[in-house]
Amino acid sequence: MAGGERLTVRRGFRFAGVVAAVVALHALVLNWADDALDGPPPLQAMADPMFTRLLQPEAPPPTPEAAPVAPKKRTAIAASNVVPRPKRAASARQPPTPEPETVASAPTPVPEPPAAAASAPAAVAAASAASAPMGPAMAADNWPADTRVSYKLTGYYRGDLIGDARVQWQRQGERYQARVDLDVAVFRMTFLSQGEVGSDSLLPRAYQETTPNRTRVVQIGADHVVLNDGRNVPRPADVAVQDTASQFVELGHRFATGRDKLVAGGVVQFWLARPGGLDLWTYDIVGRELLATPHLGTLEAYHLKPRPIANPRGNITSEIWFAPSLQYMPVRVKINVGTEAWADLMVDRIEQR
Repeated sequence: MAGGERLTVRRGFRFAGVVAAVVALHALVLNWADDALDGPPPLQAMADPMFTRLLQPEAPPPTPEAAPVAPKKRTAIAASNVVPRPKRAASARQPPTPEPETVASAPTPVPEPPAAAASAPAAVAAASAASAPMGPAMAADNWPADTRVSYKLTGYYRGDLIGDARVQWQRQGERYQARVDLDVAVFRMTFLSQGEVGSDSLLPRAYQETTPNRTRVVQIGADHVVLNDGRNVPRPADVAVQDTASQFVELGHRFATGRDKLVAGGVVQFWLARPGGLDLWTYDIVGRELLATPHLGTLEAYHLKPRPIANPRGNITSEIWFAPSLQYMPVRVKINVGTEAWADLMVDRIEQR
């Protein structure tokens, strides 16, 4: 009897060990599955910089394309078109007949040389500088100092909306971070972009959207863009891909450096990566407008409006206004959600390091 009891006890211990091993294995599998489904870990935001001054409107510096055009030499061109008449011999019996006045015909139009040809050495120097390899420190020289643009938010969604918003840009060596925060009552949304600073464009590597209910991410690699659901989308070759947060800084930099002209009737294009897909976005520069701001007075700004994209996955669009007198910062942003809701962000103050 005693031997039977010992056998039963041994079998019990063995069974308990098997159960424990199975439970432990299931726990490991479940933990791995949770990590795989959650995707990459959330981005770690940079610490806020110390802002030391408030930006005030001032006349923007001329962009590289704004070089003065050499004036036409109208006198020389007109003289070259005059054909000399042979002189008549003077007669002793009658005074020489005065030649009739010749009505000069308009000179043949001469195409005006482009602005770059007005100063060949300067153009050659600029081309050499553009083609020369540029290190991270040189690439960062054209970018603004750490900046935070604060807005007053008004809007409508099942009632009036009142809140605050911020667009913040900062850089640490070769790395950058662009962040957009929307605060409305107890609701908050954060759009975070991190990547590298290129010679003439931002190079986002990861983008994250955070709302009270969920977090969505997109990763931008050298050849592919990984969407929030894990799909790999081929990345367009030889172009910089932007995201919802980085586009504000990227567009301002393009206008400030003259890479894209901020003129009425102009067009700006770039690829935009979002958690749901990768699309080519086109902004039309509608024109100049005067904006009444609470603390910065009346600002002249250029209004950009996006065209509908080929494969929309929602009904959210954003219009942006850039002010040349404030370092081409986005001074107004209007977010439309179909025809049912909207949020209007008007600049309140701009802080810089």
